[in-house]
Amino acid sequence: MYKPVSALIGRCAVLTRRSCSWPNLAHFHWASGTLCQKSEFKVPPADLPEMPPCNFSPEKYTGMSKDRMIAIRRQNCNPMTMKVTYYKKPVFIHQGYMQWLWDVDGRRYLDLFAGVATVSVGHCHPKVTAAAEQQLKKLWHTTSIYVYPTLHEYCEKLASYFPEPLKVIYLTNSGSEANDLAMLMARLHTGSFDIITFRGSYHGGSPQSIGLTSNAAYKYPIANGLGCTNTMCPDVFRGPWGGSHCRDSPVQTIRECTCSQGHCMANEQYIAQLKETFATSVPHRIAAFFGEPIQGVGGAVQYPKNYLKEAYKLVRERGGICIADEVQTGFGRTGSHFWGFQGHDVIPDMVTVAKGIGNGFPMGAVVTTPEIAASFVKGVHFNTFGGNPVACAVASSVLDTIREDGTQQNSLHVGTYLITELAKLRDKYEIIGDVRGKGLQIGVEMVRDKASREPLPPEAMHEIFEDVKDMGVLIGKGGIYEQTFRIKPPMCITMEDANFFLAVFNKSLHNYMEKR
Repeated sequence: MYKPVSALIGRCAVLTRRSCSWPNLAHFHWASGTLCQKSEFKVPPADLPEMPPCNFSPEKYTGMSKDRMIAIRRQNCNPMTMKVTYYKKPVFIHQGYMQWLWDVDGRRYLDLFAGVATVSVGHCHPKVTAAAEQQLKKLWHTTSIYVYPTLHEYCEKLASYFPEPLKVIYLTNSGSEANDLAMLMARLHTGSFDIITFRGSYHGGSPQSIGLTSNAAYKYPIANGLGCTNTMCPDVFRGPWGGSHCRDSPVQTIRECTCSQGHCMANEQYIAQLKETFATSVPHRIAAFFGEPIQGVGGAVQYPKNYLKEAYKLVRERGGICIADEVQTGFGRTGSHFWGFQGHDVIPDMVTVAKGIGNGFPMGAVVTTPEIAASFVKGVHFNTFGGNPVACAVASSVLDTIREDGTQQNSLHVGTYLITELAKLRDKYEIIGDVRGKGLQIGVEMVRDKASREPLPPEAMHEIFEDVKDMGVLIGKGGIYEQTFRIKPPMCITMEDANFFLAVFNKSLHNYMEKR
C-alpha cells in the first residue's frame, strides 16, 4: 500500500511510521500522513500532497488476512459485494474515527464518502458512541407494544425539527423501507395508485422502491415499477435546458444564459415536460410525487430554483401528495438548512429520512401529517425493529451532536469553500464539466470536453478514482453514466481536510491529463 522511495526509507516509513533523520535527505510526505524523506540522488515519481495530522491512534489489526477476506467475499458473501467493490486494489477497512478511516495495514484515509453519505457527525463520534454504550447496558430491544422512554423522547425531538403539520413519525430500519412505507401510505390516503419520480433518481432497492428508482444499473429484468412513472429530470447542466443562474448553489453551470433577472426559461421548459407527463402518462388523479431535494446517487443533480414549488402545486391539483426523499440531504448536510426541501421554499406532505439519522446505525423514518397518518389505521402496521431502543438512543444523540458541534454550520462553511475551489479546477481542466451542490452534498461531473458534455469514459473515471484513493482520499461515484464524482463526507471535516483533498484531486487530474 505504501510506495517506499528506497528499501531503507520505505522500511522506516512503514514499520515505524515516524520520520527518518538521516543526513542529506530532503523531506517527502506520504498520503498516510507520515513524514518520510527522499534521497537527493533518487527522485520519486512525484511528490504527494501532505495529509493533515490526526491525534487518534487506531488499534493494531490482528485479524484474518486480506486474501482470506477476499476468498470469503467470493464464496460466502452475496455476489453483489464483489460487483460493488469499487477499486482494482480493494480497501480493507479496519477502524474509523471522525473523518478518518484506517485499513488493516494501518494506512489512513480521509473519508469523503461517509459510507455513502451515511456517517453524519463522524465515525465513532465519542458522544454518539457513549449514548449507544449507555443504552446497551439498559435495554437492547423490546417491542413498541410497550411504552419505553427512548422511543418517545426521540419522536418528540425529531418532530421538533419539522415545520407544521409534519409531526407524525414512523420509524423504520432503512431508507428503502421508509420509501416503501411512504408509497403505501400515499396510495391509501389518496385512493390513487400512480406515482411520479425523476429520471436518474434513486429511492431504494427493495421490491417496491426499485420502481421509484430510475437508473438502469439498479434495475432487474423482471416486472417492477407498477404504477411508477418517470418524468424528465430538470438537470440544468446535462439536460436540454440550463443557464448561468438557474440553481441554488455557490457555483452555476458554464452554460450561457439570456434570461432576465428573476426569470428562468429552463424552469419553464422542465415544468412543461412535467405537464406533458401528466397529460400522457398518468391518470387525472395520482397518488404522489417523489423527489430528492438534490439527487444523491444521480450525481448531486440540482434543479432550477422554483421547480419544486411549481411541481408541488401541479401535483396537489391532481390529488397527489408531495414526498421529499431526504435520505441523503437531511440533517444539515446542505448547510443552509436542516432539510433539503427548505432550500426550495416548500413544505412536503411526507418526508423520508435514513442514512445520517443514525450516523451509520441502521435506521430510517417517515414523517407525515396527522391527516395522512389517520388514513393508515385501516390495517395493522407493525415494525419489529423500527424504534428499537438502541437506535433511538443513537439517533437522539446524533441530533444533539449536530447542534452542539455546529455540524450544519460546518457543512455550510467548508462545503461552500470546497465547491468554489472545485469550480476553479473546472475552469482549469477541460474534463470537468460541472461542479455543483450545497454544503457537503457535492458533485463533480466529468466530461470528454466541455463543448460536447459527453460523459468521461468509465476507464478514465476509474483511473482518476483509483489515483485519488492511492493518495489517501476516498470519494464516491454516481450519475446515470457513473460520470460524476460524489463528495459527501462526514460533516466534521475541516478546511485543512478540504485543502488536502483539493491538492490530491488536482494532482490526480494532472496525472490523467499528462497521460492523455
